[in-house]
Amino acid sequence: MTATCRILLTGARGQVGWELRRTLASLGEVVALDSRTLNLADADAVRRTVREIAPAIIVNPAAHTAVDKAESEQDLAHAVNAIAPGILAEEAARLDALLVHYSTDYVFNGSGDRPWCEDDACDPLNVYGASKLAGERAIAASSCRHLIFRTSWVYGARGSNFLLTMRRLMRERPELKIVADQIGAPTWCRDLAEATALILSQVSACGFDQWGVYHMSNGGETSWHGFAEAIQALDEFDETCAPSRLLPIPSSDYPTPARRPLNSRLNNDRLAQVFGLRLQDWRAALALCMDER
Repeated sequence: MTATCRILLTGARGQVGWELRRTLASLGEVVALDSRTLNLADADAVRRTVREIAPAIIVNPAAHTAVDKAESEQDLAHAVNAIAPGILAEEAARLDALLVHYSTDYVFNGSGDRPWCEDDACDPLNVYGASKLAGERAIAASSCRHLIFRTSWVYGARGSNFLLTMRRLMRERPELKIVADQIGAPTWCRDLAEATALILSQVSACGFDQWGVYHMSNGGETSWHGFAEAIQALDEFDETCAPSRLLPIPSSDYPTPARRPLNSRLNNDRLAQVFGLRLQDWRAALALCMDER
């Protein structure tokens, strides 16, 4: 990777994008765009922007991530999560650029209790998962060099996520009912960004040819209720605030417009085998994230 390498980063104000803007800076010139400067729902704007910037690498963490809203905003979710990645892939192929894209555990139906492998059959339960899967397939159908990183339960110290929501609600309500039968790995956006930068350094330094899909999540597993308990245990409450009681409930007691998979475990062995990387355990990552705040 040379200092003159130009990297186009989308979603620069999002959780993962904000971290990537910093981790990618050592790899080249980062052209960081957000929803105000690049509307991914505008296919012509996406194509025009890539051609104007002519990057060597495109990193696309941007997405329509409002899972429940996607049920009523199917066209928008498809435009951002499926059509836009396909255009980025087509333009990457034209430029002989590398495309890095982020996807989700929601491409699976959540059956069983075995961690999902990259080659397992996809069967999304909701519009969000279906749109992300369509984006993956559009990228795979192109001839561009690409890395697709599927991750799960992303959170960070900024933006809108489970961690920040729980910290607020734990100060506002005496009791919280938290789903306890959906299992996955909370994943810190900084770990995703740092791993991405390390991988990009590797693939530029040798004749790498193992393009495709990789699972990338923090180690271990828990439920949303377990995640909430860990947040509460690490949080600091002053003497005027009694922490909420956290009550475990089944998904059936918390109906949402979009169905969620019960099993969101991801098998990260391929990432370790190819790149020698494993993200740290989710509890260690959470502690670091909360220490920062």
